[in-house]
Amino acid sequence: MTNRRVALASRPSGMIEDNNFQLINEEIRELDQGEILIQIEAISLDPAIRGWMNEGTTYIKGIEIGAVMRSFSAGKVIRSRNENFKEGDYVEGLLGAQTHAISDGKGLKVLDMSSGKLSYHLGVLGMPGMTAYFGLLRKGKPLKGDVVYVSGASGVVGSTVGQIAKIKGCTVIGSAGSDEKCKFLIENCGFDYAINYKKEELNKKLKEYAPDGIHIYYDNVGGETLDIALLNLAKGARVIICGAISQYNNMGNIQGPKNYMKIVTARGLMTGIIVFDYVEEWPNAVKEIAGWISDGKIKVKEHMVHGLDNYVAALKMLFTGENFGKLILIP
Repeated sequence: MTNRRVALASRPSGMIEDNNFQLINEEIRELDQGEILIQIEAISLDPAIRGWMNEGTTYIKGIEIGAVMRSFSAGKVIRSRNENFKEGDYVEGLLGAQTHAISDGKGLKVLDMSSGKLSYHLGVLGMPGMTAYFGLLRKGKPLKGDVVYVSGASGVVGSTVGQIAKIKGCTVIGSAGSDEKCKFLIENCGFDYAINYKKEELNKKLKEYAPDGIHIYYDNVGGETLDIALLNLAKGARVIICGAISQYNNMGNIQGPKNYMKIVTARGLMTGIIVFDYVEEWPNAVKEIAGWISDGKIKVKEHMVHGLDNYVAALKMLFTGENFGKLILIP
C-alpha cells in the first residue's frame, strides 16, 4: 500500500506559497505491535496551521522540515495491532495531511458516529467547536442580556460562539466579509446583527447595534478589528483572544492593540483561549453541542475541497476569506 502526504518543504515568509510544500508518495511499512493503520477520510484546515509552520515552540512545537503537515484528521482503522482499537473504528487526532497514518493510539479519540457525521468531528464537534465552547463559556462567562460581538463570525468557531451565546440569552453581533456570509449569520445562525466589514464602517455599526457597549468580544481576527472592538467595551467587559487571522502572515510586524487602555476604563479583562487546556472535558462538551445540533439550536456550514493536490489552494482560502464554513479537505 502507498501513503500520499503533504510535507513541509520550507518555512513561509508572509503568505504561504506552493514551494513551501511537497507531495510525497511512500510505501506503508508493516505495523509494529501496539500500532494501528488509519485510512484518512477527512482533513481539517484551520488558521492555527500557519503558526505551526513557524520554527520554535509556543504552546506546541513547530512542524519540522520534511515532516507531514500537522492537522486534525479523521478516518477509519483498517489494520490494528493494538487491543484498544479494532478494525472499523473511526478515530480523530493530529494525524496530518495524508491519505494514511500509522499511530500507537496516543492522543487519538474513538469517535461516536451517532453524535454526527465524520466531518463534524473535525469542526463543530472537534477542536474548533471546543474552542468556541470553552472560550465563550469558561472565559467569557456570558450572562443573559449580555451583548456579544464575534469577529470572523461566519467561520466554524465564530458561528458556534454566536449560536451558543444566543442559547444563553445574549444579543449577538457578528462581522464577516460578504453579504452572503452576513445573511447566513442572521437567517441560519440566529444572530441579531451582522456587519459586512468590507462595505460598512465597523465602529459606526457597533455603536448603532450596541449603544451601551459590548460585554463580550470574541476575537478571531486581531489587528484593526480588535482595536475598534476595544473602543466599544461596556463596563466589566471580557475580551477573549482566540486568533488573529489578519496578522498570521506578518507575525514579524504584528499590529498590536493601540486601544488597550480601554480595558482599564471598562474595568474589563482580556484573556486567551488554548483549547488543549480543556481536553479532558471535551466529551461532555461534544455531547452538549451534539444535542443542540439535534434540537436545531446550532446550524453547521461546511466547505469541502477534494484532493491532496489542492491542499495549498485550500489552505490559502483561510487567509483570503474565500472559504465559507468549516474548511475540510477530502484526500
